[in-house]
Amino acid sequence: MTRRSFLESAGRAAVLPLAAAALPAARSAGATTPATEMGIASTSYLSFLKPRDAYTFLEHCHALGAGGMQATINGDAERIRKRAEELGMYVEAMVPLPKGGDTAEFEQHLKNAKAAGAKTLRAGALSGRRYETFPSLEDWRKFVAGTNRALDLAVPLLERHRLVMGLENHKDWTIDEHVALLKKYSSEYLGACVDFGNNISLLDDPTEVVERLAPFAVTTHVKDMSVERCPEGFLMSEMPLGTGIFDMPRMISFIKRTRPEVRMSLEMITRDPLLVPCLTDKYWITFPDRNGRYLARALQFVEKSTQPGKPLPRVSQLSAAAQLAAEESNVVASLDWFRRQPRS
Repeated sequence: MTRRSFLESAGRAAVLPLAAAALPAARSAGATTPATEMGIASTSYLSFLKPRDAYTFLEHCHALGAGGMQATINGDAERIRKRAEELGMYVEAMVPLPKGGDTAEFEQHLKNAKAAGAKTLRAGALSGRRYETFPSLEDWRKFVAGTNRALDLAVPLLERHRLVMGLENHKDWTIDEHVALLKKYSSEYLGACVDFGNNISLLDDPTEVVERLAPFAVTTHVKDMSVERCPEGFLMSEMPLGTGIFDMPRMISFIKRTRPEVRMSLEMITRDPLLVPCLTDKYWITFPDRNGRYLARALQFVEKSTQPGKPLPRVSQLSAAAQLAAEESNVVASLDWFRRQPRS
């Protein structure tokens, strides 16, 4: 059975446990050494597979030849640690920020992460998108104040447990805001999870984002992107590494030169394009400090970067089996691209 036919014939529940039955060409039978140092963020399977068990996801990453995983730690953390050590893989933990004034849940996530062998955490302040989530500037400012309160609680606990947490640029902070936030706390235990593509949606230049966040980087969401104009603004899509519009070697090497210890974790989300409605009034409600210069620069970037005759991929019309296959294929293609890159 070929790997593709395996995925197309498997149901969602069967894909992860049986992944080792369909190894990509990058791995040899019985291999334990990862085929590539790049790991996989579980959000790469956000759309269709939606893995929820950390140990099983670790095995899936191993089956694909990945160097590690970034995921919410659940189940038997000690078992995860032992298996990761056996396979020579790294573990990074996804954690929520403290909610309200309660730190108990956050501290339990820290304990789970340590038990699983993770030294680095990824957190996001916002699960949605700034220009869709907040109906008013006041709502945005309340969110900013709440995030600051959460970080005030989180940083001392990170320092106590000696765990480093990267706050992701998750379609919330502009690059100026994110850098200012990290400088405010100035803690060796709080840095950035550098997402290569998210800030296009906030009209930031993606290369500038990577290079300005690189000094704060403690972990990553490596992705390639493509864009396309539309009447409301533009569309953006994650693409398999090396097939989009980014200068991936430049962006990756800049992180590696600046912070050599930082892991490269793939976030390849397979989905229909996301709308960035930057030509609508609602989009600008939470951006009082931005003006037409940002809009003009972003639209010039989109025009220059649009690939004629290559529409953005759409998967919602595919069957469930084909969606699963596309999601897995995009992850594998990205790992393979990274594996084939020359090492400096």
